[in-house]
Order: sequence, then structure tokens, then C-alpha cells
Amino acid sequence: MLYPLKFKPIIKQTIWGGEKLAYKSEDPAIKSSIGESWEISGVQDNVSVVTEGALAENTLQELIEVYMGDLVGDKIYEKFGIEFPLLIKYIDACDDLSIQVHPNDAVAKERHNAYGKTEMWYVMDAAPDAQLLMGFNKDTDKSEYLAKLHNNTLPEILNAEKVKKGDCFFIPAGTVHAIGKGCFIAEIQQTSDITYRIYDYDRRDKNGNPRELHTELATDVIHFNEQKEHGIHYHQHENHTEELVECPYFTTNFLKFDKEIEKDYIHIDSFVIYMCLEGSFSVVYDTDKFVKVKQGETVLVPACFKNIFLIPEKEATLLEIYVP
Repeated sequence: MLYPLKFKPIIKQTIWGGEKLAYKSEDPAIKSSIGESWEISGVQDNVSVVTEGALAENTLQELIEVYMGDLVGDKIYEKFGIEFPLLIKYIDACDDLSIQVHPNDAVAKERHNAYGKTEMWYVMDAAPDAQLLMGFNKDTDKSEYLAKLHNNTLPEILNAEKVKKGDCFFIPAGTVHAIGKGCFIAEIQQTSDITYRIYDYDRRDKNGNPRELHTELATDVIHFNEQKEHGIHYHQHENHTEELVECPYFTTNFLKFDKEIEKDYIHIDSFVIYMCLEGSFSVVYDTDKFVKVKQGETVLVPACFKNIFLIPEKEATLLEIYVP
């Protein structure tokens, strides 16, 4: 019997990670350098495992194999099989991340037999001077880009955007981008771990070696035109679901609420994911059964539940994610 599912976070220690995700790990050795917490993942060798209830210890892939469309939605199961189509994560950047780009579906399929990576960011918190790099601040071309890359001045032609809590950005495949120091982010993306690292501030790994760059692979997939507008404009109307992003890969909505909200998913042939950004709430399903979700937790509601209620403890803020 299916129910709303929570998963064990998959913790990624990084050279730029911080302490905001320390509560996700029981390993004291890495608590101060956690860069990412993969909340729900179907990435090969990083498949999420259920933590609670009768299905605890089962992997997400094993559950899709058994429950198929009841878990993910019929059309999603037909298209993706047992591969879960989204990767949901939290990112804590205590230093600047490398400047990178991701290929689209066609290139990723040809080169890696994988999906491309279109993604979005929701800024959960930001230091006063925090910024994101997204796209170019002017039209450029391959030769100018390579010249800037090789003389270490690439950031000069990139679009830098100061950010604050609540800002939201959409990053299609082919967009050069980087998360800056002081950003704490919820990321929703296609299931893909293909990243072409372009520029890394001449940083060294723990063994003193420069980190690998993917200059040639990256150059072929970059969109070189000016791209200054990546921010999503939305209103935070309390007790009203507000659309942030709708693209072929995912729809993400914002909801801040202090009273019971009824959700009707009869027209959505998809699982629904809630990322609890602030506060806490209960997901009520099957008339009287419920699952509590606290700040920083993520829950997957199977596609077979078409009518559910969200009841806040006092007030809660969440992201609602599904495949359109």
C-alpha cells in the first residue's frame, strides 16, 4: 500500500560546502563541509531509499518497478520506466562554485546515453553580498569566450545577479551559470549528473591537483547570446498556490499557508513532491491518514492520491513540484 514517502538524504561533501545542512548527517567528520543534500534521486549509484513506514529500506527504483504508474504516473512510467525523472536537492555554498554548463537532451543522449539538465533555483537564504552567475551580459561568440577563458577573465562577460531570500531562477540547458558564495538554495532539475566544468578559479582538490575542466565538451553546448533575464517574477499571496516555473521537465509552484489547503490532482498524471522551506505541516491522505513534514524535509506523494489536504502547524512555506 502506497503512502507519502520520505527518503534518506544523500549527502555530498564538497570543497565549497558549509554547515547549513549539518543536521542531515550523523558523521561529525563532514558536518562543516556538506555542499549538497540530494533529497530525492534516481541517479545511478545514488538512488534514494525510503526511511519510514512499511516500505522503509526500499529504493525508489524498486518501488517504481512494483507500483509503476500508481507511484509516478502512467505517462511518466511509459516514458522513463524505472528511472525517476527529477533530482531534488538542497545546496549550501560557503564558497563560489565552479562556472559550468549542462548539455540538452539531444547532446546528452548522443555523448553519454543520458538526459540533459535543465534546472531551477529557489533561494532559501543568502548572505548580503551573495550572487549568482547566469548567462552572458552581452552577445558574444566562441572566439571571444575562449580568449576570456584562457586569460582567466571569463567572469567579466557573465551576467552577475545579486540575490536575496525568496528569489527564483530558471536555468535551461546550455546556459553558463554558477552559484556564488553565501547562497543556500533548493534546486529542482532533470535526473542527470552531467556537468561540464568551464572555470574553477584555479582551485585545487584535496591532493593539490587542479580540478578537471571540460572546455571542448562545454564549448559545443553553450548559448552565446546575451541572457540577462533569468529571474522569475511571482507574488507571495498567502494561502494561494503561485506558479514559479513550468517547462517540459517540471512544474514548480510556491505556497505559503496558515490554514488548511485542499489539493485536487485529478488532472495531473504525476507524483507530487513537497519541499518544506519553513514551518511544518501535515499531508492528509486516504481521508484520515497523515504524514508530518518539518522544515528542511521533502516528501513524495504518489500519483494515485488525487485528493489530499495540507494542514499547517502554524504557518508553512513549501515548493510543490510535479511533471506536467
